[in-house]
Amino acid sequence: MKKNTISVLVLALASCFSLSAHANAAWGYGDQQGTEHWVDSYPACGGENQSPIDIVSPIQAQTQPLQIDYDGKITSLTNNGHTISVNVSGDNKVIIDGDTYTLKQFHFHTPSENYIDGKQYPLEAHFVNVDASGHIAVIAVMFENGPRANNELTTLLKKIPTKGETIDFNDDLTPNALLPRERQYFRYNGSLTTPPCTEGVRWYVMQSHLTSSAAQIEQLNQMMGDNNRPLQPLNARIVID
Repeated sequence: MKKNTISVLVLALASCFSLSAHANAAWGYGDQQGTEHWVDSYPACGGENQSPIDIVSPIQAQTQPLQIDYDGKITSLTNNGHTISVNVSGDNKVIIDGDTYTLKQFHFHTPSENYIDGKQYPLEAHFVNVDASGHIAVIAVMFENGPRANNELTTLLKKIPTKGETIDFNDDLTPNALLPRERQYFRYNGSLTTPPCTEGVRWYVMQSHLTSSAAQIEQLNQMMGDNNRPLQPLNARIVID
């Protein structure tokens, strides 16, 4: 009996260590840690409602405008080895269908993760918002190559942190400055585009894009690498315009 009890405890501990290892398993965008291997440690990455997607033939519907108020402060930039994350403070909120979400951070992907009508953009920004219940809503903004540098990006990227580094940001720039003036969007239900690939994320992909110079995009790409997850099947989901 005692022997059986010990065996059960050993199995339980082994199971706990296994789950813990998976919860913190390394991941990346190439080699043995590439996107095709994420599901081995993060099962949700193999789900039916994953992001990103190619937005094609959206369904016309009456949608509520996004009430975005990102007038708080940008406090710092962090290079976590996967992206450049911009940290914020103050009053940064968006009201979606009557619910208030707070901006937690925004970050970049080169090239874009979501496509629009089969087109991939050279840069995509993700504004990650969370409500009081922990629900996540991501506002995605595409950047197209333009003839000149984007002034807001120039200010933001005066100094880009190296891997593992966080640097303070002291310039007068709000997160709102990195959004297009036109706020029409495509909407779909998806997931986080990085492990743990949690589903139930509400995606709002802006139809209007911003522009930036090729040099700015290359500057970001040199620090992050290609950090875009491949397109995921739409399956039974619909995209609303």
